[in-house]
Amino acid sequence: MRRIEVTCMVDIEQTAESLHAHAIPEGIEIRPGDKVLVHGAPVRIGFGERVSMQCSATVIRANVFERMWTHATSFLEFTALYEVGFERRETT
Repeated sequence: MRRIEVTCMVDIEQTAESLHAHAIPEGIEIRPGDKVLVHGAPVRIGFGERVSMQCSATVIRANVFERMWTHATSFLEFTALYEVGFERRETT
């Protein structure tokens, strides 16, 4: 495994307008199958709060097999979205 230490910008928000958590490693391209472990980011924030901070992260590069597997299975995961839908329930 190839591990690379980088800085990471973390943005977490839990408000009525938005619920999100973004971690963006700086100075490195994340490729299919790679893993990013963020160090020092808060686990929880209260409702109405937003946190933006810079912390460290470890990027674990995927090997060739993991990269190909992720690329191949991503098509199956994407097509699973097509199966989601809403249908009117008939009542008799």
